[in-house]
Amino acid sequence: MTRIILIDDEPLARDILLEYLEDYPHYEVVAQCENGYEGLKAIQQYRPELIFLDIQMPHLNGFEMLELCEQPPSVIFTTAYDEFAFRAFEVHALDYLLKPFSKERFQKALEKWEKQRFSVERFSQADALRVSGQYHTPLQRIVVKKMDDIHIIPVNAIWYLEAADDYVKIYTQEGYYMKKATMQYYEEHLPGDQFIRVHRSFIVSIHQITGMHISDKEGQYIRLISGKQIPVSKSGYQKLKMIFDM
Repeated sequence: MTRIILIDDEPLARDILLEYLEDYPHYEVVAQCENGYEGLKAIQQYRPELIFLDIQMPHLNGFEMLELCEQPPSVIFTTAYDEFAFRAFEVHALDYLLKPFSKERFQKALEKWEKQRFSVERFSQADALRVSGQYHTPLQRIVVKKMDDIHIIPVNAIWYLEAADDYVKIYTQEGYYMKKATMQYYEEHLPGDQFIRVHRSFIVSIHQITGMHISDKEGQYIRLISGKQIPVSKSGYQKLKMIFDM
């Protein structure tokens, strides 16, 4: 028996999935969830093999929920928005169903699950480009789990990010949060008109920069509103020159 969880804030969308799943007696829907918080708890409780996941939901969207899963199950996205297709590829989704989808399209998604469930192959880049010609949209917030609390950090509240081995420290007025991620990920996903990577270990909010120090002896660094001094690499210096027209 394959355990499934349906995570969607629209009751009608969950009802349609339940109707389609009636033809598959070896699939068991162990939970239905209205938002990402409920979905996260249900995944931890039931350990499903597969979830059907909406993206745009209140409080915690589908991508943010997946970030908080330590061992996320296979995912089939169900959404009315095609602009998230490329990001679905990035999180190794199995498939991407655009609402309203037919029973035949649903069946193809399950056939893909049956075929690939024991394979590392997932939703391909080609699949993503067929659904949408767009690349990932910039992050608007970052979700971090700290002990038993979930913190949602708007990107405009971030001062800077610092590499810390396999983690990234995200600094705000409240202090810093640890996120298991890479600097490259945030360099690619944070809004390019708001953040700049000035050093291999630092990404900085452009609006936090108050000045720059250049010295042959002391090297180059920028000063932030908080008083923090951030080292600047040669490539970072070239980026700053372009941004501030120096």
